[in-house]
Amino acid sequence: MQALTDTEVEILDKTVETDVQKLVIYNDDVNTFDWVIDTLMEVCGHTNEQAEQCTLIIHYKGKCSVKEGAFEELTGMRNEICRRGISAEIH
Repeated sequence: MQALTDTEVEILDKTVETDVQKLVIYNDDVNTFDWVIDTLMEVCGHTNEQAEQCTLIIHYKGKCSVKEGAFEELTGMRNEICRRGISAEIH
């Protein structure tokens, strides 16, 4: 095994800050499990299993973070979820 020389070592002198946001859906007494599951699959690209798990968390805990990403990426999803009558916010 060879020791690295100064020319072989890369130094990262910049840090990249990412502002990761969370898309949170809140429980209500209006929307059905199936409607929320279908919405998560269609809007957020969840698998059926992911959507079912998130929906159960929303039901029992009152809310669930269903997606993480940049604010710009999540804004369209939040708008579509709200358009479908489901309460959602970006945090």
